[in-house]
Amino acid sequence: MSTPALNELPKVAVDLKSQLEGFDTNNMKHAVTQEKSVLPTAEDLATEKTQKALIDGVEAFDTSKLKPTETQEKNLLPDKDAIEQEKGQQKLIAGIENFNPKSLKHTETKEKNPLPTKEAIAQEKGA
Repeated sequence: MSTPALNELPKVAVDLKSQLEGFDTNNMKHAVTQEKSVLPTAEDLATEKTQKALIDGVEAFDTSKLKPTETQEKNLLPDKDAIEQEKGQQKLIAGIENFNPKSLKHTETKEKNPLPTKEAIAQEKGA
């Protein structure tokens, strides 16, 4: 972001500018600031101690106490039914993607809105 040029800065009214230039800081009231130091509660200390104990326990853990294990990797292949079902889905998708809309015949759409007969109107009024 570049610094704006002098002519781009907002203009300050003359009376406000004179008031700002003539401002005396001795007219201000003295205020005492109070610094507050918030101490943690007993609950905060207890949670911090438990977290510290957990971290220390993990850091100080002796890995020589662990027993060696062998992992058995299983590669479960889908059965024939699942394979056939997936092939059917893939054929369906391929058929939709490769569909040629030029093979469709041209049709005319006719909208039909049959009006009720006088007898039907009379029955509804009577009900």
